[in-house]
Amino acid sequence: MPPRTPQRVPEHTHDEVNERIQEAIRRSVAHYARCDREGIDRRLAELDQEWDIERALEFNAATLATSSIALGLSGRKRWFLLAGTVTAFLAQHALQGWCPPLPILRRLGFRTAREIDQERYALKALRGDFADLSIDEEADPEARVNAALEAAG
Repeated sequence: MPPRTPQRVPEHTHDEVNERIQEAIRRSVAHYARCDREGIDRRLAELDQEWDIERALEFNAATLATSSIALGLSGRKRWFLLAGTVTAFLAQHALQGWCPPLPILRRLGFRTAREIDQERYALKALRGDFADLSIDEEADPEARVNAALEAAG
């Protein structure tokens, strides 16, 4: 049985890379815990523009497949093999959560939608968006960061 969608990429990513990504989220939330509302708003806007790993893989596959088909149509039939290989990798990723470009893209810093959302919701918690969640504005920054990350799951 294939892994559940939210876990499939982290399960196929080296632990060191997963830890580095989680630490980057923690550092970002810690930084913005010391910022004003406008700083958090800017970061949230940046997160809305961030490409997750799925989008990066889809774009990579589409670009390579389209290019190889165009090259194949120009006379060199061997290029069609690249399109077949790329689409097979994309199918492999859909089923297993892993394909050859995945480790490279993860090391380049591409995150899952869930990891991006974790940072997004922690920042929203710090900003005070959730009425039923109280994060003490007077608490030390580390306590605020921990509360926000815990709320974000």
